[in-house]
Amino acid sequence: MPETAVTLKTPNTPQEPETGTIAKQSQSRELLRRIMENTGARVGMIIMIILILACIFGPMISPYNYAELDPSSTFAGPSLAHPFGCDEFGRDILTRVLYGGRYSLFIGLSATCFALVFGLILGSIAGYFGGNVDNVIMRCMDVIQAIPGMLLSIAISSVIGTGVGEMAIALGVGNIAPFTRILRGSILTVRKSEYIDACKADDLNSSSIIIHHILPNAISPLIVQATLGCANVILIASSLSFIGVGIQPPTPEWGAMLSAGRSYIRDYPHLLIFPGLAIALTVLSLNLFGDGLRDAMDPKLRK
Repeated sequence: MPETAVTLKTPNTPQEPETGTIAKQSQSRELLRRIMENTGARVGMIIMIILILACIFGPMISPYNYAELDPSSTFAGPSLAHPFGCDEFGRDILTRVLYGGRYSLFIGLSATCFALVFGLILGSIAGYFGGNVDNVIMRCMDVIQAIPGMLLSIAISSVIGTGVGEMAIALGVGNIAPFTRILRGSILTVRKSEYIDACKADDLNSSSIIIHHILPNAISPLIVQATLGCANVILIASSLSFIGVGIQPPTPEWGAMLSAGRSYIRDYPHLLIFPGLAIALTVLSLNLFGDGLRDAMDPKLRK
């Protein structure tokens, strides 16, 4: 009898994901869990989300235009029609605070991202290559840090202008040095690891080693610094507008609103209370979230 070939069919089993992908997902979930368990981080996140949503949907919350003048409502106190009152030109303060939040948050985020990008590039180069390259970059950072941040921002603003984008660049330049130093310090520790030596032995190019193997293990302190640095940028931007070298009226920026209302602080304190509260809540929420993020990402600080 002729022999018949018998084929055994094995059931199709789904391909298992790579171990590295599973590990990364597990680490992300663990980090998110630790952040949510931190009371300060939760409170800061909730406040920041509320502020961002309020600024985005400002026209739905307040029906007025931030530049609309109403002489009959000059210096009007808080009421149902104007919950935050009106300023010296009869403009609704709630509307101006909500629109001012867009400018302040945009400046804070843009300046932080600007400094973060340059800090990543310069810190990676200085930390990985070392030697003369490291010395040149670090001495440049020393020069930048030798100048007080606000003074440096004023000098740059006087050259490039006082618009929103120009202010973000001016504040971002002053924050490049801290980001560069923090990342350089992390990379100096990570580059001594055995897996980096293995990557070099496999003839991987420097950019691939930095992007795929060094930065993922060295960037955690930089993320925490970015959160805390954003709060500092918003505070400095408001300070510059308060002294008249930042965003100029009639743009409804929080610091400019404080500057415009300081002459009436005794008779009409609501002109300063609400923009001041907006600045305080924003900075507080970012600091709380930054502290919680630091505790979650640093094993030595976990409780």
